[in-house]
Amino acid sequence: MSQTFFFYDLETSGLSARDDRIMQFAGRRTDMDLKPIGEPVNVLVKLNDDTLPAPEALMVTGITPQQTVSDGYTEAEFAKILDEEIFTPDTIAVGFNNVHFDDEFIRYLFWRNFYDPYAWTWRDDRSRWDLLDVVRMTRALRPEGIEWPVVDGKPINRLELITKVNGIDHYKAHDALSDVEALIAVTGLIKEKQPKLYDFLLGMRDKKAVQKLVNLENKQPFVYVSGRYSSANNHATVAFPLTAGRNGNVVVYDLRQDPTPFLNLSPKELRDKFFATYEQRKAEGFVPLPVKELAYNKVPSVAPLGVLEQADGWAKIGLDNATITKHRDLLLSVPAFAENVRSIYEGARDFKPSSDPEGQLYDGFVGDRDVLRMEKIRSAGANELADFHPTLDDERLPELLLHYKGRNFPQSLAEDEMKAWEAWRGARINAQLPSFLRSLQRLAATITDDNKQFVLQELQLWAESVVPLDEG
Repeated sequence: MSQTFFFYDLETSGLSARDDRIMQFAGRRTDMDLKPIGEPVNVLVKLNDDTLPAPEALMVTGITPQQTVSDGYTEAEFAKILDEEIFTPDTIAVGFNNVHFDDEFIRYLFWRNFYDPYAWTWRDDRSRWDLLDVVRMTRALRPEGIEWPVVDGKPINRLELITKVNGIDHYKAHDALSDVEALIAVTGLIKEKQPKLYDFLLGMRDKKAVQKLVNLENKQPFVYVSGRYSSANNHATVAFPLTAGRNGNVVVYDLRQDPTPFLNLSPKELRDKFFATYEQRKAEGFVPLPVKELAYNKVPSVAPLGVLEQADGWAKIGLDNATITKHRDLLLSVPAFAENVRSIYEGARDFKPSSDPEGQLYDGFVGDRDVLRMEKIRSAGANELADFHPTLDDERLPELLLHYKGRNFPQSLAEDEMKAWEAWRGARINAQLPSFLRSLQRLAATITDDNKQFVLQELQLWAESVVPLDEG
């Protein structure tokens, strides 16, 4: 089969992939020339009674929980659609900040519904691509031919602003399908105006291509664009592979920054600086440690230094070869520094530990025997699940199965299972309730728009329907 793109976008109940839920999914498949294939997809996903959405999120999307319950798919139904119809073999899944946001929601959705949470991005020639850093690198290195938005004197890369200044129709920003159509148009704009960079970055979605450029066996400076770097230079810098990271990744140093203040710090001093609190970072004189982990499988936007030799590349990102050579040589003169930085990442986690199996996606891989049992679970209907009590090796899965049944097939729960599910659901709702009520009260006092007032009223009714009754 020939490869296709599937451009997609989510609207969610909040910002946490672990705790919040997908409420709307929209997407469109295209061929490699960005010509549409088939009809667009635009569906709602039922919000379960275990979740209070963030009112701020719904002020943006306008989607109410009641809409999703009335018109949406269950999570189990939606996961099946994604697996069988959307993220099919040879599909390149594309979004805008999807690697750090949308893709994480998809992973947790698959995890909760007993699908492999990773295979949809790599198996059978599947892959993913994130246009946010493609946009950033295009703006930083090859901006010609495209209008770029500026707000209050600062460069901004919001999709709705890029479409506006380039005359692209984006009729309803923060509606998932409208955002997808806008993303395809912006992708086409970059493909048309900067085809060489477009083709290069499309190829760099392969982690092996990234590893060939950025590795510890042949350390070479490289161009790196990331939201972690300053917008003053369009998020672009020249970085250097410094030491090993977690999971086979690499820690890189920002060669824009003079390493002299850091080279002779002790491991503890480096760790304190790396894990500094927000207040400490805002203190006068604080200089952050300019290292970050580059994950090969997160489609980083990287390029060889040669791209800076063309079209005034060095000037565009505010650097010069002499500076980065000097800083690289300083790094290499103190080998212990790299080892001390490596020790910072040992045992470090991206997420706080969770006692809830729904939040333990990254605590380990599921064994082969359980993979077969998971397939049986997700293919079973309500009647089969009622009498299905598989022996599961992974200690996370039995409780995950209870949640799966309670959320998608409540009629399959035995009496003791229903009590356990309601206890978990009630504890989760009660934990969300204080923040939810604070947001609701604050917004109710300030919002005057009739449509948003309606959403707030629906949220109040939703809370009243899902908050467990006080039996005391």
